[in-house]
Amino acid sequence: MQMGVSEPLLLGHSWGTLVAVALALKYPRNIRALILASGYYYPTVRADVLVLSPPALPLIGDVLSHTISPILGRLIWPLLLRKIFGPSPVPKKFAGFPEEMAMRPSQIRAAAAETALMIPAAYSFREAYGHLKLPVAIVAGREDRVSEAQQSAELHRDIAQSTLRCISNTGHMVHQTATAEVMSAIDMVASQNKEAVSAIGVTSRQRRGHWG
Repeated sequence: MQMGVSEPLLLGHSWGTLVAVALALKYPRNIRALILASGYYYPTVRADVLVLSPPALPLIGDVLSHTISPILGRLIWPLLLRKIFGPSPVPKKFAGFPEEMAMRPSQIRAAAAETALMIPAAYSFREAYGHLKLPVAIVAGREDRVSEAQQSAELHRDIAQSTLRCISNTGHMVHQTATAEVMSAIDMVASQNKEAVSAIGVTSRQRRGHWG
């Protein structure tokens, strides 16, 4: 289905930031700007990858995702929510979140595969960020316990035309607990893009000798 959207502003959160970066690198003329929130950009040693990846393995992954993993997932669900939202409290609306949807075998396998590929993906992109030439707004929670804010600071240094908002007292779910800051970042890159288009238009008119 075609949505009729051209040159969108693309927002990625968490693992989705690498997907957004991949799209911008592959289709640089089709994306107006990036907003990257709570991302993981550079390879590091992560214990959670060893713990969460086994359901992605052939054969044994099928067994785990249909037996042990759903049970363990339900047990650690409250701890997971506190970790991704902390230091902010878990929003009340998540009390009714259908956690059984996240514990389906197919969902467990998909999440495990994403976890297993996270470090290799960050490794493959580590030299490519400087090739991004579009406006990039980077948003991070200073107390993020999933993707450390230092990751966002390093990305900001590698992308010349990027901006960085590191929000205090905020964790990984920055789009939920600091929504106004994320929306402000979106508005900022949108206005940057309009200014760039206007400047190109002025330059073009000047070259043709048209003024006013």
